[in-house]
Amino acid sequence: MNPARPPRPLPLHWVVDSAVAFCVIVVVALFFSVSIWVIVAVALVSGAVAAPLTRRAEIRALAARDDEDRDA
Repeated sequence: MNPARPPRPLPLHWVVDSAVAFCVIVVVALFFSVSIWVIVAVALVSGAVAAPLTRRAEIRALAARDDEDRDA
């Protein structure tokens, strides 16, 4: 049985999503000689767009986990 916990804060989702976006685009963008600052800016904007979506997904996953714990 897992202890109930609230979802992680939105800024944390933004930071993690930005880091993932950076890792995804950095190799290809540097291959095309894109400035590192442009890559960072795109990653931060992508993270800001994705953060509410990933937080909602976490909320749904936590709710499903709580439902499974109650059924068991």
